[in-house]
Amino acid sequence: MTKEDVNKFEKVQSQIEGLLLEVTNLVKKSPNDAVNKFKLKFINEILIEANAVLGKTYKPLSSFEKFDEDDLPSNSDVSFILSQYLSCFEKLRADNIFRKKEYDGNKYFYEWYWVIGNSESTIKTAPPKKIK
Repeated sequence: MTKEDVNKFEKVQSQIEGLLLEVTNLVKKSPNDAVNKFKLKFINEILIEANAVLGKTYKPLSSFEKFDEDDLPSNSDVSFILSQYLSCFEKLRADNIFRKKEYDGNKYFYEWYWVIGNSESTIKTAPPKKIK
């Protein structure tokens, strides 16, 4: 990954997290209601960007590119797909970060950083979600 890839990754991941939060609220009210065309247009734009970030290796579903705007999906359908994308974003991130032991003068601690161009970078990130 490059520094630009990391910036794009973080932008699209946060957009998907926001969409999922929004759609999850709609699912709680009415899971089978259709998403309106206005929202679907923006969801599809973000999914297209997500596909570019994830590439073939990390794309969650090989047969899915975006939602058909003529056949509006339900809130639960959108929630399902966005959850799949977030999981794959996390897999991509976990495969491209490393943990470094540091010392602040009083104690040792660990920080997580992105790998940029097969080298350790100084761009901080959160720990992988599976590791506590």
